[in-house]
Amino acid sequence: MHSYLSRKIQGSVVATLVVLVLAGCSSEEKKTEPVVSVEVAPVKRVDLERTVTSEAILFPLHEAAITPKVSAPVKEFRVQRGAKVKAGEVLAILENRDLAGAELESKGAYEQAQANYQTATAATLPEEWQKAEFDLNAAKQNYEAQQKIFEARQVLFQQGALPRKELDAAQVAATQAKNEYELAQKHYNTLQAGGKQQATKAATGQLNQAKGHYESSAAQLSYTEIRSPIDGVVTDRPLFPGEMASTSTPMITVMDVSQVVARTHIPQEQAALLKVGDPAEITAPGVDEPAEGKVTVVSPALDPNSTTVEVWVQAPNPKRSLRPGSTVTVKMVASKNPGALVVPSSALLTAEDGTTTVMIAGSDGKAHQQKVTVGFKQDQDALITSGVQAGQQVITKGNYGLPDNTKITIESPGGGESGKPAAGKEDAKEKDKDKDKD
Repeated sequence: MHSYLSRKIQGSVVATLVVLVLAGCSSEEKKTEPVVSVEVAPVKRVDLERTVTSEAILFPLHEAAITPKVSAPVKEFRVQRGAKVKAGEVLAILENRDLAGAELESKGAYEQAQANYQTATAATLPEEWQKAEFDLNAAKQNYEAQQKIFEARQVLFQQGALPRKELDAAQVAATQAKNEYELAQKHYNTLQAGGKQQATKAATGQLNQAKGHYESSAAQLSYTEIRSPIDGVVTDRPLFPGEMASTSTPMITVMDVSQVVARTHIPQEQAALLKVGDPAEITAPGVDEPAEGKVTVVSPALDPNSTTVEVWVQAPNPKRSLRPGSTVTVKMVASKNPGALVVPSSALLTAEDGTTTVMIAGSDGKAHQQKVTVGFKQDQDALITSGVQAGQQVITKGNYGLPDNTKITIESPGGGESGKPAAGKEDAKEKDKDKDKD
C-alpha cells in the first residue's frame, strides 16, 4: 500500500513537471518570431546604358582582289606582302612585247587615217564641181543684169518714153534669167550633197575606225600594268615572277585596314533597339583598349537561314591592331538613361499574379514586399521605373520565398554579419538571453 502511494505521488510530480516544461516552451515559442539572414543592396541612381553585345567577324573597310584582264607571264613585281600602296600605283607588270607591237601598228594606221581625212576635206573641187560653180556664178550675174534692165524700162514706160512691147520683152528676159539661176543653184547643191559630203563621210569613217583600233590596242597594253584601285596594304601575292597570271584568279589582294567593319547577326528584338549612328565599341583578344566606333548598317531584311538581322559596326584602326578575319566582341549602345534607378537583377521576384516585386529591408527590421515596374535588364542590373526610391535597401539573397513582414538580419556578402545590425538582430540577442536563463 505504501509502495503504491509512493509510485502514484511520483507519477503526479512527473506529470506536473512535464506540463510546466511544455507550458514554458509554448510561452517561449509565442514570444520568439523566426529571423531570416539576408543580403541587401541599395537602390542607386546611376547613368545606365542599354547595350547590345554580340560576337562579330572583322572585315577591312575596302578590299580589292586584283585579277588581270589579260593572261600573261609575270614580268616583275614591284611590291611585297605587307607593303603600303596608293591608288593608281603600279604593283606588277606582265609580259607585253606582242601587245606593245600591236599598239604601235595601230597607232601608225591611226595617224595615216588622220592625214587622209585632212587631205579629203581640204582637196580642190573636182572638175564637175568647178563647172557647176562657174555656171552658177554666170547665171547669177545674167539674172542680176536682166533684172536691172527690166526695172529701168519699167521707169521709162511709166514716163511714157517707152512702148509697152519693149517693157514686156525685158520682163520675159528677166524671168528666164531667174529660172536659169535657180537651176544652176540646184545643180550645184546636188553635187555638193552627193559628192563632197560623201567623200568627207568616208574619210571620217576611216579615221574613226583607225582610232578605235588604236585605243583598243593601247588598252590591251595598259592591262599588263597591274595597278592598285585603292589605298591600302598588300595582304596576298600568291605568284612569283615568271609564273602565268590568269584572268580567273586574283594575283594581288589589297586591303584598306585604316578602318575595320565588324559584322554580326543578332536577334530581331535586339536589332529593333538599334539605329545607324549609335555609338559602339569593338573588343579584340590581345588588344588592351577597345576601339570606339558606330553602327553603320542595320539590315532591313532578315537572314533567310538564321532569321537574324545583320549589323555592321565601323571603327578606326590607326595602329592596325585589329586584324580582319578575327573574331571580336561588339558592344552597341542602344540608349542612354542618365540618373536611372537601378537594383541588382537578383532582387527581382515574380509574384503569383505575374507582377514583378522586390523585398525591401525596412527600418523596422522586417522584409516588405513591394511591386515594381522594370524598364529593362542590363548585365547584372535592372532599371526600375516605379515602385522604389533611391537609398532603399532591397534584399538580393534570401529573398526567394520570403514571406512579407518576416524579421530579417542582414549579413555581408562574405557570409559574416554586417557592421550595422538590423532591428531583427536585437530580437535574436534577446532570444539567446532567454535560453541562458532557462
